[in-house]
Amino acid sequence: MTIAVDKLSDPAVRRLLGAVNSGDRNAFFAALTEDATMSDDGSERDLADWVDREIFSSHGHIEVQTEKSGGRTLVADYRNDTWGEMRTAWRFTVAPDGRVSHFDTGQA
Repeated sequence: MTIAVDKLSDPAVRRLLGAVNSGDRNAFFAALTEDATMSDDGSERDLADWVDREIFSSHGHIEVQTEKSGGRTLVADYRNDTWGEMRTAWRFTVAPDGRVSHFDTGQA
């Protein structure tokens, strides 16, 4: 049973993942701080390059299975045209202004 993105507990995470699922790159970056960072499987990545490759140019889509830590730690089924579908873990850091300043993702 999945958790609908619009039902996620944390509003910043809800905005970010809503942008992923709607394919809205502008909304995605608006949900991030200007200096946001990310890591994939424990390695820091260039955020803009990773997002374009793994989400927007490959039609990424996320279906959340569980949430913890007030909605800032998720297990989700993620799929895109490059890798297919995989179980992933996501952890988000939210800045005081309500935008995501860092996220970690990787296989769960």
